[in-house]
Amino acid sequence: MRIGIFGGTFDPVHIGHLRVVEEVREFFSLERIYFVPVYIPPHKRNQRITSADERLKMLSMAIRGNNALYLSEMEIKRGGISYSIDTIRSFEKKYKDLYFIIGIDAFSEIDTWHRYEEIFHHTNFIIMIRPTHKQVSGIEMFPMNVRGDVKRVGEYTFEHISGKRIYVHNITQFDISSTKIRESLKKEKSIRYLVPYTVERFIHKRRLYRV
Repeated sequence: MRIGIFGGTFDPVHIGHLRVVEEVREFFSLERIYFVPVYIPPHKRNQRITSADERLKMLSMAIRGNNALYLSEMEIKRGGISYSIDTIRSFEKKYKDLYFIIGIDAFSEIDTWHRYEEIFHHTNFIIMIRPTHKQVSGIEMFPMNVRGDVKRVGEYTFEHISGKRIYVHNITQFDISSTKIRESLKKEKSIRYLVPYTVERFIHKRRLYRV
């Protein structure tokens, strides 16, 4: 079974998140994609985030009706700061064909992640590139300590010495971000069509992101 892992804060989840994973799922024939909300983001420890329970509820509402999208509470239940390597290793106990879905901006900082070199031995990568993003398609996109372990095997495909593949994939560009949505709500502006309707109702009912 080909399984996608898509981690993030999802504060809140929005249409951009849903559309890009749908494109990735279809292109790579993934049977399932797990949304994995983080409890405390390692790189955003001082950032105020919405409660885990409310973010889980919004995600559950957002993916309802799509049988290929799943919600994992793994990092929420683990509590504290979660690291991607631990989450991937946990998925690996059940699924062997894993695809870690990540944006190019996050991937460009992967050398700051906990035990990042180890991650390449346990999962394939799908690196999402926006059409207007400066194209990064060579070995230079990898951290220095990883470059010697990677070779190009296709125009948009690399292979790690572990046998895992790294794919660079163009996605539809959406000028939507959780940050912009939170800012709009603080200014009492509409977020209609930026998030699923059920999520919009939940946000207004709970009066989230108002201060």
